[in-house]
Amino acid sequence: MSQAFNIYCDESCHLEHDRCSVFLLGAIWCPTAMVRNIAERIREIKKRYNLSSFFEIKWTKVSPAKSRFYLDLLDYFLDDANLHFRGLVVSDKSILHHEVFGQTHDEWCYKMYFEMLKAILSPKERYRIYLDMKDSRSANKVAKLYEVLCNNMYEYSRDIIERVQTVRSHEVELIQLCDLLLGGLAYANRGLTSNTAKVAFIERMRKRSGYVLNRTTLMRESKLNLLMWNPRISNER
Repeated sequence: MSQAFNIYCDESCHLEHDRCSVFLLGAIWCPTAMVRNIAERIREIKKRYNLSSFFEIKWTKVSPAKSRFYLDLLDYFLDDANLHFRGLVVSDKSILHHEVFGQTHDEWCYKMYFEMLKAILSPKERYRIYLDMKDSRSANKVAKLYEVLCNNMYEYSRDIIERVQTVRSHEVELIQLCDLLLGGLAYANRGLTSNTAKVAFIERMRKRSGYVLNRTTLMRESKLNLLMWNPRISNER
């Protein structure tokens, strides 16, 4: 009998003209049956630091005052065998020429989602994919992404991918944890060093994972799986 998994996705520096050279997508996944237990463990860590269970975990909130809290969250992720992360990094989106390939930036983003998720998805299992609700276009985005994923997997009955839907990040701990890991990956690949707590987070991430965070890992790496995606140049079309 197939097993069900929840996949929580997030984006960073994903807009076409946001004055940031990198582009990142991230996904954290776990067995559906473990979601409640994982959320409770995260709330226990919050309680340990006298934080409300409603406190929203975000990379932008990482600071020296909360450094230990965020390091403990990272350690929890790395120690829990049910949790897995995959990140896709494009180091310089300014060199993309969508018009050469007859696509818009949004259409390219859907393709990148498939590039990220295809290492996670198995035809033998079932998946529920959740995206952070960011704007009024989220409904259209979800419908298009569902279509792209199913078409690329020749999954027309939609038995493998059971649903793709948006959620509000402040209500879902696993989306928040994805934001944290993706934020660390973005910070590392942008070469930023101004926030000592964020630097400490990245150093812990590198030391415990054994990865430098700016190189592709083996496809079968299951804990911290990374893809550094390089665009094809136009004459390779």
